[in-house]
Amino acid sequence: MYTQWQVAMNDDIVIFKQLDDLKEQHRQLDEEIRELQLAGSGDEMQVARLKKRKLQLRDQIMTLEFEIYPDQPA
Repeated sequence: MYTQWQVAMNDDIVIFKQLDDLKEQHRQLDEEIRELQLAGSGDEMQVARLKKRKLQLRDQIMTLEFEIYPDQPA
């Protein structure tokens, strides 16, 4: 039977995995945006959609990071 700290540790592992996945998606979008801009394809709508998705990922990353490392008064 799992003790309370084992369950909490498993939850933390899941959060860290989600955080890693989101950061990887963010990096991939950054690279895709850079490639589209360098190619000069002129598809500004696609670039705008990717940038919007990248901002959404950043918000999700910040939410998870706050969950892991909440602000603590000094």
